[in-house]
Amino acid sequence: MDARLSSVSLRVRGYHLDGYGHVNNARYLEFLEEGRWAYFDERPALAEIIQGGEVAFVAVNLNIDYRRAAVAGEDLEVVTGLAELGSRSARMHQDIRRARDGKTVASADLTFVLLDVAANKAVTIDGALRDAMAPLVVQEASDA
Repeated sequence: MDARLSSVSLRVRGYHLDGYGHVNNARYLEFLEEGRWAYFDERPALAEIIQGGEVAFVAVNLNIDYRRAAVAGEDLEVVTGLAELGSRSARMHQDIRRARDGKTVASADLTFVLLDVAANKAVTIDGALRDAMAPLVVQEASDA
């Protein structure tokens, strides 16, 4: 796997399911968030840059495409990468795949901004943070 990507595995549990026996759509938000936490855990230099609490990454838009049902007992892999880096926002692309066959269960694009916490205002992504993020941008590849 491309070193610019992050991957985290999880197992679908009974409490993830809806009345139809497959993963409830809201649970995918949690799976995706787990993937983003893993992404930043694997890149402590990014976390260190914003660690002072003066700025924060804040999600402003999330689009999810549900492609296949996931059911109890299935092992899933959440693959996360930085897909686009703008001057005031960035976009992460994530795929949730079945481990047994690599088929995409869901894919998502999350746009986030760098927020000045005190001013409650988006700020430019520049300086050391931009220098650290720019090499992480990866072109999307989809298996549909």
